[in-house]
Amino acid sequence: MRNRHFLNSLTNSEKVSYNVTDRGIFPQTLQAKEQSIMEKNIRLVICDIDSTLVTSERELTPRTRAVIHQLHAKGIYFGIASGRSLDELAKKAALWGISYPFDILIGMNGSELWDNLHQKEFSYFKMKKAWIKETMELMKLFDSNCFIYRDDCLLCERDDAQMRKSALTSDKHMVVVDSLSVMYEQENAKIMYRVKEDIVDEIEQYLNRHPSPYYKGFKTQPTLIEFADKRVSKAYALKKFCECNRITPEEVVAFGDTTNDNDMLAYSGLGVCMINGSDDTKAIADDITAYSNDEDGFARYMEEHFLK
Repeated sequence: MRNRHFLNSLTNSEKVSYNVTDRGIFPQTLQAKEQSIMEKNIRLVICDIDSTLVTSERELTPRTRAVIHQLHAKGIYFGIASGRSLDELAKKAALWGISYPFDILIGMNGSELWDNLHQKEFSYFKMKKAWIKETMELMKLFDSNCFIYRDDCLLCERDDAQMRKSALTSDKHMVVVDSLSVMYEQENAKIMYRVKEDIVDEIEQYLNRHPSPYYKGFKTQPTLIEFADKRVSKAYALKKFCECNRITPEEVVAFGDTTNDNDMLAYSGLGVCMINGSDDTKAIADDITAYSNDEDGFARYMEEHFLK
């Protein structure tokens, strides 16, 4: 069933487009959805990055690159949606050997949007300073290492192997702060906490029992918990891009693997979860790939269903 929190956030007119009633949502069958999308022509494919578009080694395979080229040649927009910042996402195409920019970049899980068609950047719903400080009090109960992105720096609580890897993969300079108060000197799109994988479920359960009216905490990687404004989602930024470019949700195919992708998959005409994805994301997806991100799951799905 579709993500209940996302459905509750829809207006009445939006619920009509999803065929939502008080009893729930009644989506079309997968075959009907695919046929509908093919008849209208898909106009946009949007993908999460880690554990979806790239391998576990964070490499874009030749097969995936070829699919992106095919979409580009057909005039189908392509973009990426991630918890990373826009400045990092803007470098991905060139790093992956693609000579043209992506049409849409969704950064910070939806707090940032780059519309390449209009050459415009948008920012939504930053975490207030008081909220950031409050999450730090909450996370004192767990063994964690907090960090934020600010400009070209990754500001962190302490230096360790995980943090150095995070700085390397985000292409940011790591700075260990002298005082944790530095973390909440300014509003920020999000604050993140590296934790041990074996306590992630415990943290998620604790956050569910102690919700905030202003922000949400959620898992984005097996060892990463993030906090953001409750209104932030990849779906919100995707919806804004589609509205600006006259693209209907039914013309969008979205791929993801975990909780922070759920709303994006729910919004799109066809939401596809990777077979290596989390159970909650599989539960709300329209379809699941037959192959994992290490087996060209995205590329094979596109080839089989849309690029024959």
